[in-house]
Amino acid sequence: MPSEEAMAALSSEREVPWDANRLSGERATHSPAPDLPRFSAGGPRNRKLYIALCQATDTAIALASVVAVFVLTNLQHMPSGFQGFLALRVTLRNVLCLGLFLLFWRACFGMWRLYDWERIATQSQELARTMAATTLGSSFMLILVLQSSSGAFHVGVVLYSWVTATALVLLMRSTLRALAFSSASAETRNVIIIGTGPRAASLYRRLSGDPPTGYNVIGFVDSDAAVASDEVRPRLLGQLDQLEAILMQQALDEVVIALPMRSCYGAIHGAIQTCERVGVRAKYLADVFPASLAKPQFEDASEFPAVAMAVAPEGGRLIIKRLVDIAGSLTALIVFAPVMLLAALAIKLTSPGPVIFAQERWGLNKRRFRMYKFRTMILDAEARQPALEHLNEATGPVFKIRHDPRVTGIGEFLRRTSIDELPQLANVLRGEMSLVGPRPLPARDVARFTDGGRMRRFSMRPGLTCLWQIQGRSELHFEEWMRLDLAYIDNWSLALDVHILVRTVPAVLRGVGAA
Repeated sequence: MPSEEAMAALSSEREVPWDANRLSGERATHSPAPDLPRFSAGGPRNRKLYIALCQATDTAIALASVVAVFVLTNLQHMPSGFQGFLALRVTLRNVLCLGLFLLFWRACFGMWRLYDWERIATQSQELARTMAATTLGSSFMLILVLQSSSGAFHVGVVLYSWVTATALVLLMRSTLRALAFSSASAETRNVIIIGTGPRAASLYRRLSGDPPTGYNVIGFVDSDAAVASDEVRPRLLGQLDQLEAILMQQALDEVVIALPMRSCYGAIHGAIQTCERVGVRAKYLADVFPASLAKPQFEDASEFPAVAMAVAPEGGRLIIKRLVDIAGSLTALIVFAPVMLLAALAIKLTSPGPVIFAQERWGLNKRRFRMYKFRTMILDAEARQPALEHLNEATGPVFKIRHDPRVTGIGEFLRRTSIDELPQLANVLRGEMSLVGPRPLPARDVARFTDGGRMRRFSMRPGLTCLWQIQGRSELHFEEWMRLDLAYIDNWSLALDVHILVRTVPAVLRGVGAA
């Protein structure tokens, strides 16, 4: 697990190995846009992830189903029970037959195009194709019936294995689909297009066309509006030197750069650096050189002809992180239900007002959500905050008072023990937060950010606990918060999440730095 010393060195700024002076010259007129491949809802990253997970689970389910059904249907004929089954001699012929079955099973899934998103875009399409593939794949087991000299592998095993495997594959694919396209990943992706020329206009028409693509073009950014068409000009958000300010304010998923590479190399370089600094995923179109016959090709096929510059963790590990969030939040809600009930009763009996306090916070990609806490202050606490600003003891844009006069008697205990944070388990279950991640900040604090680099903390889902909460909690300075948040994003792993969760428990029990 990462040590504190290692984490302290993780937040240094990264240099981009890109020489912006290699190309120069006056900005040329934008070149005509080639015909771009169509977009479809869900996002190419999500679809790619879903297909990869299906490829990993379909065959595993087939193997598990056959073995489990075979054992259960023959257990009564084994005097020593399951131990007797484990002691059975496995022949080379049996292994080869089982291997051929799995190859045939996988081939059937490929033949029915179950790893081609265009063929399984809707669940009804996927249902029909999956049932056809599992039926054909299970028919291979009839050969195993003929090969079974003892009769242990009979037609009943084939029938039960087919039903079990089909049900489990459909259930697993439904679960993976829900996870891959759930919460923030399933929302319409907000994008800004950099450029106003023909390529940018063509991209805008593609993304805004019918049927819906899953993308919402917020507007355009360009310093040369003279080449903008009538449909683009009214949607111009500003010039390139204003890009950082624009990104700091917008709830944004991606920036798509549609500038011509040869004449705008420096502008593209600057835009990518700005996106990296603010924590927004940037893409530049892959068709950077016009060609009449040759077309870009990808070994890893994608419907989006672009090269992405990721600024936060991506891929299948985030699905595992989400599964841990769901399991962990559900378990914690059950375990802490009595504690939460007692806290709610204590709040209700000791002060007027609601039990739960909901406040708008900034989440993943600067999207707003309502974060829940047990109310620890008097009813009009937010209205009184402006009058207490001069008592603020925290550095930076955040607001903290060690002995806040608005905190109730029971509220002080709830804060010291972190019981007031337990309702946020509902935010984790809903997908708005994670068990581990940068703490969500209120709009009041974010509005006071002056450094665009701090916005990169919103490139990952906010969490119940984080690095700075296990290294001093509210006693740390704001700049140390930011450093640790960015270090967490840059070096995230599942092991780091476990490390933080384990160390959170003693930090909460000690109550050091709680506020």
